[in-house]
Amino acid sequence: MTHWRAVVAIGLGAVMGALSRCGVDWLADQLGWSLAVGTFLVNVTGCGAIGWAAKLCEQPHWAVYPERRLLLITGFLGSYTTFASYELDSARLWAAHLWGADFFYWAGSSLVGWAFLELGLWLGTRFTR
Repeated sequence: MTHWRAVVAIGLGAVMGALSRCGVDWLADQLGWSLAVGTFLVNVTGCGAIGWAAKLCEQPHWAVYPERRLLLITGFLGSYTTFASYELDSARLWAAHLWGADFFYWAGSSLVGWAFLELGLWLGTRFTR
């Protein structure tokens, strides 16, 4: 696979994923749902979709071309929700019986992510005074 084909596949998928994410947010707003409900829907549907796509891409009889995998998983679903990628990585660590690494990745991503969010909010406050 040439490099430009991979870049184009990821880019096209990312545009579609971002627009789909925007569509879910728009729908949640139209229905009067809070922002958290829209994000929840994106995260759970993204997790289901990435699980399905990852398993499908593993099957030799489906002959999924690398560009299609990059478009769907890396581009579309990666843009639609990074949470699904996080869950897939965690599931792969678990399946490989790397339970310590999985726990560190799973809990660490949440806790360290929260700490960095707080740091970013604090920095943003400092720079806007």
